[in-house]
Amino acid sequence: MVFFRSVSALARLRSRVGQQSSLSNSVRWIQMQSSTDMDLKSQLQELIPEQQDRLKKLKSEHGKVQLGNITVDMVIGGMRGMTGLLWETSLLDPEEGIRFRGLSIPECQKVLPAAQSGGEPLPEGLLWLLLTGKVPSKEQVEALSQDLANRAAVPDYVYNAIDALPSTAHPMTQFASGVMALQVQSEFQKAYENGIHKSKFWEPTYEDCLNLIARVPVVAAYVYRRMYKNGDSIPSDKSLDYGANFSHMLGFDDDKMKELMRLYITIHSDHEGGNVSAHTGHLVGSALSDPYLSFAAALNGLAGPLHGLANQEVLLWIKSVVEECGENISKDQLKEYVWKTLNSGKVVPGYGHGVLRKTDPRYVCQREFALKHLPDDPLFQLVSKLYEVVPPVLTELGKVKNPWPNVDAHSGVLLNHYGLTEARYYTVLFGVSRSLGICSQLIWDRALGLALERPKSVTMDWLDAFCKKAKASSA
Repeated sequence: MVFFRSVSALARLRSRVGQQSSLSNSVRWIQMQSSTDMDLKSQLQELIPEQQDRLKKLKSEHGKVQLGNITVDMVIGGMRGMTGLLWETSLLDPEEGIRFRGLSIPECQKVLPAAQSGGEPLPEGLLWLLLTGKVPSKEQVEALSQDLANRAAVPDYVYNAIDALPSTAHPMTQFASGVMALQVQSEFQKAYENGIHKSKFWEPTYEDCLNLIARVPVVAAYVYRRMYKNGDSIPSDKSLDYGANFSHMLGFDDDKMKELMRLYITIHSDHEGGNVSAHTGHLVGSALSDPYLSFAAALNGLAGPLHGLANQEVLLWIKSVVEECGENISKDQLKEYVWKTLNSGKVVPGYGHGVLRKTDPRYVCQREFALKHLPDDPLFQLVSKLYEVVPPVLTELGKVKNPWPNVDAHSGVLLNHYGLTEARYYTVLFGVSRSLGICSQLIWDRALGLALERPKSVTMDWLDAFCKKAKASSA
C-alpha cells in the first residue's frame, strides 16, 4: 500500500508541474532554452564566467562558515553524512531522491524533449541540462545528438586492446580496458603537455568528455557482441538518437527497448558526487588526470558488488527465487525466502541506500514503465510482491536505516523482458549511463578550477587519544 500512496503522490506532483507556468524557480539558473543557439560549447562559454565569480564570492564571503560536525562514526563509517564535496550537476535528498539541476525525475520526464510524444526523455537532453542548467529545445537536442554521432568513431587499436583479453573476462574489465585505450587520443593530455593556461583547462576537457560520451556506447556494444553474440558487431546508425543507437548496436531494435534504453541512461546518469564512481571520477580528475583516466577509474569503482554490480546481483537473486520456489510463489513463501537469505549472512540485493530513506524515484519510474509496457511479465509481478514483502522484513530486522527498494531492484527485470538476459553485462549499461554525469561534472571541475582533493586521515591510536582528551576536558 505504501507504494501505491507514493505513486499517487507522484501523480499529484506531475499535475502540479503541468500547472506551473515556468520551472525557473526550481533552481537558481534553470530556464527554458530558445532554439536559436545550437552550440553547447558556446552556451558554456557564456555561463562559466558567471559561475566562476559566484564561486569566488562564496569563498570570500563564507569560506569560514562551518557545514557541520565530524564524528568518529563518520570517520570509520565510510564518511557517511559528511559534507565535503562540491558537485554541481545533481543533488540527492534523503526524502525525495535525486534532482538534476533542481529538476526531479518526474519533472525531467515532463519537460525534457523525447523521441516521441509522451515518451521517455532523450539522454542528450539531460546531458544539456546537466552541463548548462537549462532545459533544451528539441532542436538543440537534435544538434547535440548529431554532434555525438559525429564524434563516435572508435580506433581499431581500442578493439585490439579488448580482444587481447579472454572473452570470458568480466564485461566491466573489458569495458574499462577499452576506455583506457581511448585515452591515447586525449585532447587534454596533449594541451597540458603543450603548456595550456589553466584558465583554458575546461576546453580540451570538454572535447575529451564529449568524445568519451559519444564513444562509450560503441565500446560497450562491442564488448556485448564479443561475449554473447560470437563477435558479430553491429555498426552505429547515425540517424538514431543516443539511447536508440546504443540499443541498436547491442542488437535490440524493438521500439520499446529503445524507449527503455533512453529511460535507463537518463535515470542512471548522475546521483550527486558522493557515490563511489562519481567520487572516484572527481578524485582522479582533481589530480588533472584527463577524463579517460578519470572515467576508467570510476568504472572500476562502479564494478564493485556494493555499487554498480548490484543490478546484476538483483536479477540473479530473483531468478534463484524462481528456480527454488517457482514463478507463482506466494507472499508467505517469499517472506521465508527473504529470511533465508538474511539468515545466511547475505543481503537482499536492490534494497537500501546509503543516503535515501524512502523508495528510490528511479525505482518508481521504472515501475511505471513496466505497468505501461509489460504488466503481465512474471518477473515484474515477482518484483511487485517483493516490494510488499521485503521492507517489513528489513524493518523487523531492525538494522536497516532504509528498507525501501533502490534503482537496482527493478532495472534487470525490464532488460530481461526485452531479451537482454545476460546479467553480468548490466553494470556496463550503468557505466555508459554514468558517463553523462561524471563527464559533465569534470568539465565544471576544470572550469571552476576546483582544487586537488586531499582529505586528512588518522589512525585508531589518534582517534583513541583524541576521544580520551575530549572526554577528560568535558569532565
